Amino acid sequence: MTAALEKSVLVFDVGGSHISAAVCHRGAYRLSPTIRAKHPVEQSCDAFVGLLHALGVEASAGLGAIEGAALAMPGPFDYQTGVSHMRHKLPYLFGVNLHHALAERFGWQASRVCSLNDAAAFLLGESAAGAARGTARTVGITLGTGVGSAFAVDGRVVTEGAGVPPGGEIWNLPFEGGIVEDFVSTRAVQANYLKRVGKLTEVAAIAAAAASDTAAAETFTDFGRSLGTAMRILLPAFAPHVVVLGGGITRSAPLFLPEALRVIQGLNFLVRVAEMLEDAALVGAGVAWFTGSNSSSPHSDAADRHVQAV
Repeated sequence: MTAALEKSVLVFDVGGSHISAAVCHRGAYRLSPTIRAKHPVEQSCDAFVGLLHALGVEASAGLGAIEGAALAMPGPFDYQTGVSHMRHKLPYLFGVNLHHALAERFGWQASRVCSLNDAAAFLLGESAAGAARGTARTVGITLGTGVGSAFAVDGRVVTEGAGVPPGGEIWNLPFEGGIVEDFVSTRAVQANYLKRVGKLTEVAAIAAAAASDTAAAETFTDFGRSLGTAMRILLPAFAPHVVVLGGGITRSAPLFLPEALRVIQGLNFLVRVAEMLEDAALVGAGVAWFTGSNSSSPHSDAADRHVQAV
């Protein structure tokens, strides 16, 4: 067995509009240069799997044998079997066994592909090589189109136990007459600004205007207040040491984080912005593969078998 086979796995991060791919190397979880592309124009399973394959081939070119592939995927998704249950996003994947479909493109056995929740991958990446390094109890919150979350103890994601909401998900928990995602998400920022100025605007544009636009600045202050309130209500029972914030909205952290920190003042945990940003989920997918941190990964360090090179 070659050293490359022992140490390298393809990793993918499937986002709402883009897919990222790289090769993750065991040890320091070093990534090769990341390849990114928008979702295919043709909305079909075949086009989607074809893009994954093409990105994987490009990302791994010249890097030798690859042990397999690990995908950070949004839910709902059966991460053990690889079957998608998504209807409102990527509906053309509904009912598809993505592990089998991607393995077939590479000419692999299906056991060479695993998956994990994208928020869990984010937290594993930040725990292994980012803002939560060396922390025993951590929470990851991703702020974007929706709000993702993951809880971890000693570097392993947990989905049940004291203080952990069902499945480790906070997005649908009751909050201020609605659910958390109604107040802590892209659409929450846009809805707030729309109410103030009567114009639907992209979050990045609202952030860019905040220095001179009072409505934009107040929109982000409201967002920070909602985020802080949600953390104050939902997280103390888990007793995290560090909460790591990621996702696209964190690019505007200076606009909302001070208010969030004001709201949680007195609580016994730190809040940090992700260090790895877009690479966190890719590294986390590698962590899951090599350490068995995700239950669908068959190739942890302790595994007693190894796949053959392509």
